[in-house]
Amino acid sequence: MRHFDRQLDELRTRLLEMSGLVESAIYRSVVALTEKDEQQAMQAFQNESRINQMEIEIDDLATGLLALEQPVATDLRFITAAIKINNDLERMGDHAVNIAERALSLIHEPVVKPLVDVPLLANMVESMVRKSLDSFVKKDSSMARSVLLMDDAVDEMRDSIYNELVAYMEKDSSSIRQCVDLIFVARNLERIADHSTNIAEDVVFLVEGVDVRHHAEARSTPKTSEIA
Repeated sequence: MRHFDRQLDELRTRLLEMSGLVESAIYRSVVALTEKDEQQAMQAFQNESRINQMEIEIDDLATGLLALEQPVATDLRFITAAIKINNDLERMGDHAVNIAERALSLIHEPVVKPLVDVPLLANMVESMVRKSLDSFVKKDSSMARSVLLMDDAVDEMRDSIYNELVAYMEKDSSSIRQCVDLIFVARNLERIADHSTNIAEDVVFLVEGVDVRHHAEARSTPKTSEIA
């Protein structure tokens, strides 16, 4: 096996290791919230330092390959996608830590109704994370596209949670602290979903060579009236 191919395999392996840590951090932060489990929150914090270190290592490896090997075609797309996915994974880890911090803030507070629809939102987001990363591992652009379709549903649920929590605060001022924490949790979950969508877009580009960001794919397709 060529040295370049070994380096690509190492890059792929590092990304998979980092994605496992990020998935674990998200899961643990949500469990800390829903089960009031301080130990799970602490574990999410511990994952953060390793995730941050891995981001630097992966960045160094990927940029080194770009500079020294001058890859083309599929290899270039893979390395470019890896750099972007690496950044999204690190940001997802940050959002998991934010959720864990809010979980600790809520741990001794009364449960709000119970947690509104935050656990349901968390399940949707965790599914997006899992599918986006699986699509990368399997180079499955169809699975990646299914993640893109989930993003709007997450946004709608986030808005619904916001509205319900605001109404709850207006009705019961003693719940304001818990409701504000839950609003921040919902916001961080929605941001994790956005990063999952970014990864899915990168997978589509990696596999198909098609840019689907901001509906670029649709814009690049001529309308029937333009062809006539």
